[in-house]
Amino acid sequence: MTKEEIQKENELIRKGLEEAYVKLVKFKKERNSPLVISKSGKIVKIQPEDIPPKAKYTK
Repeated sequence: MTKEEIQKENELIRKGLEEAYVKLVKFKKERNSPLVISKSGKIVKIQPEDIPPKAKYTK
């Protein structure tokens, strides 16, 4: 694979993950269900109204 092909594939993966996150947030808010995550090794529940509309990540 060339560097350009890898970059294009990475972009498609990132977009897919972002779309999945948006669908997850919508699902959780529709069902008024908390989002359960692991943060610093601890289980954390985020209430639907507090779930950020977009995922935060670092490159």
